[in-house]
Amino acid sequence: MAILVTSCATRFDADGRKENRFDPRYLAKSDIDRVVDTDRTEVMAGMRHIAVKLYKRNPKEWKKSGQPNAAAALDRLFAGSLNFPELEGRREGAAALYAFSANYQGDRVLAVMAGLLGMVYAAFEHKDDFYMLDSLNEQKLYNCARNIEIAIWKMSSTRNASGELLLLSNELDPDNPNLSFEREFGRVIGLLDFLSKVVADKNGRMITRITQSIATSVFLPVGGL
Repeated sequence: MAILVTSCATRFDADGRKENRFDPRYLAKSDIDRVVDTDRTEVMAGMRHIAVKLYKRNPKEWKKSGQPNAAAALDRLFAGSLNFPELEGRREGAAALYAFSANYQGDRVLAVMAGLLGMVYAAFEHKDDFYMLDSLNEQKLYNCARNIEIAIWKMSSTRNASGELLLLSNELDPDNPNLSFEREFGRVIGLLDFLSKVVADKNGRMITRITQSIATSVFLPVGGL
């Protein structure tokens, strides 16, 4: 009876009434599996929100890839495959770093987000649905969070030869500040850090905390762990 009760998914219909529907998938899910599912869903929603905001602030970027509009560029980015020809096989940290290269002439939003998405996919073992026999690596989740911090710093500090930022994110004008990027990035980082602690506790392992200067930091391995 307890198993059957926990296998019921609660939803609300169009009129706001509560519905309980039996979902057999939940028979094979532990409480932690459900936490992981929810965490990943929120992380991915945050990543898409960040990509939307980056394209709004940097509209010239989606035009570089020949897309008709920002929506098409977003659909391409989140289609599942991150094997974009303009990145020449680069993935994860290499792709994100390429976005800040002076020699890169392609869509910089695509490059940095494809790199970060590759890290997120790897941190969640390239799965979007988790069950009792699935496992995560707390170090991958931790490293992914630190890499997002590095990407934030690079966006706010990497400039071209004319002194212009390669990618616009936060608006620091005292008369019209906009720190929404920082808030959304911070939310994603918090979700990854929270889950890394949950997984570490479940596995009875410790997270190796890496200290490095943000100005000289490099992207940490995620998929290669």
